[in-house]
Amino acid sequence: MQYFTFSKQQPLVLLIARVLLMLLFVLFGYQKLVHFGGTVTYMTALGTPLPTLAALIAVVLEFFAGLAIVIGYYTRPIALILAVYTLATAIIGHPFWSLSGPEQMAAEINFYKNISIIGGLLLLSVSGAGRFSVDKQ
Repeated sequence: MQYFTFSKQQPLVLLIARVLLMLLFVLFGYQKLVHFGGTVTYMTALGTPLPTLAALIAVVLEFFAGLAIVIGYYTRPIALILAVYTLATAIIGHPFWSLSGPEQMAAEINFYKNISIIGGLLLLSVSGAGRFSVDKQ
């Protein structure tokens, strides 16, 4: 039995996957950048230690690291760093286990979306960016 494969389209599929996976990071990272004061206020409300530093880390990782992955620059190590960051944001930003009612369901959905994104980032860290990238691997 012959299986359908994307092997000939793999470079294009990896490019599309990188763009789609980073869409959330780049969009929200940009919002955090242009509304930096609001980002610091949000970090403070979450009880994040050193909220200004946390906001800066969020902007750098979401916006700038996200753009780096879109263009395929240092894709493998940045994908691993973003996987760890995404796990941290899931735990800090979506603690569904400490909530109840509708807030719990919304936080649980977002928590598991983050976990799913980590899966995509891990795949990207082992596959590399593909031919259509600065890395070309």
